[in-house]
Amino acid sequence: MSTTLRSAEGGHVTSPALDSLAAQQQALLQALLARPGSAQAAAAEECLTGLLDTRNRQTARGLAAYQANGHAMAERSLLSAYPVVAALIGSDNFVLLARDLWHHSPPQRGDLAQWGDALPGFLRHNAQLADVPYLSDVARAEWALFRAAGAADAAPDPGSFARLAQEAPEGLALTLAPGAAIIDSPYPVASLIAAHTEESPSLEAAAQRLRDGQGEHALVWRQGLRPRLQRIDPAASALVQALLKGADLPQALDAAMDAADPEETFDFSAWLNTAVTDDLVIGVHSLPGAFPTPTEENTP
Repeated sequence: MSTTLRSAEGGHVTSPALDSLAAQQQALLQALLARPGSAQAAAAEECLTGLLDTRNRQTARGLAAYQANGHAMAERSLLSAYPVVAALIGSDNFVLLARDLWHHSPPQRGDLAQWGDALPGFLRHNAQLADVPYLSDVARAEWALFRAAGAADAAPDPGSFARLAQEAPEGLALTLAPGAAIIDSPYPVASLIAAHTEESPSLEAAAQRLRDGQGEHALVWRQGLRPRLQRIDPAASALVQALLKGADLPQALDAAMDAADPEETFDFSAWLNTAVTDDLVIGVHSLPGAFPTPTEENTP
C-alpha cells in the first residue's frame, strides 16, 4: 500500500517514512491475528523481522504485549455475547476458545462489538467439542439475543391493527419487533439459556430435557429495550418464520397449521393477543406490491 502526500505545487509525492509505517502496521496486524505455529504466523514474523528488530528485547516485549492485549479483548468481547456458552464449558476453556476463534476468524471491522458471529459455526465443526453438540445451537440463540439488543428501534403502530378487520388478509403482514428470530433446535436451547439467566427452569430440569433428547423452538425478540427469549410451540415457530421470510397472513397461517400438532388446534387470535401484549407484534403492514382489498363487510 502506497502512502502519498500533496506537494505545494498540487502534485503528489510519496513519503518513504509513511510507507514504512504502513508496512510495519500491516505486518504487526498479521502477526497478531495469525494462528500461533501456523505458516501464516511464521511468514508474518519473518516479514515483521525485516521491518523491525524483533530480536531486540524491548521490541519482543512490545509484540508480546500486543498479542496478550488482543487475546484479552477477544475474551471480553466474546463473553459479552456468549455468557451461557462460557458457563457451560467453564471459564478456562472459554478463554482458550476465544483465542482460537480470534485466530480462526479474526475481526474484519474496527468495532469488536460486531465480532463473534462465527462462533456457532466454529463450535459445530470443532472435533474437540463433538461430545457437546448442543453448544452450537446455544451459541446461535445467544447471538440472536445479542443482535436483538443492538437492533434498530421500530415505533409501534397500534392504529394499524384495525386493518385486520377492514381489509382482506392477502397482502397484509404482521410487523415484528426488532431483532425477532427463531432458533429451531433438536436440543433444549431455550431451557438451557433460561436456566442460566433466569433460573427457570432449574439447571436440573434443563439437563434432564437435554438427556431426554427434547428439542425446542426458541423465539428471540426485543420487548422495549430488553432482549427476550421464549420457548414456543412448532405452530408459532412456523408462523413467525414465515413472517420473517416475507409471507402474508394467509401464507403464514398455512405454515402454522402445517406445523401444528394434529391433536391440538392453533388459536391464532389467542396467539396474536399475546404477541401484541408482549410487544412481539407491533403493527400491520402491506407487503411490497400488495394493494389493500376491503373485506366484504366493509365494501360499500
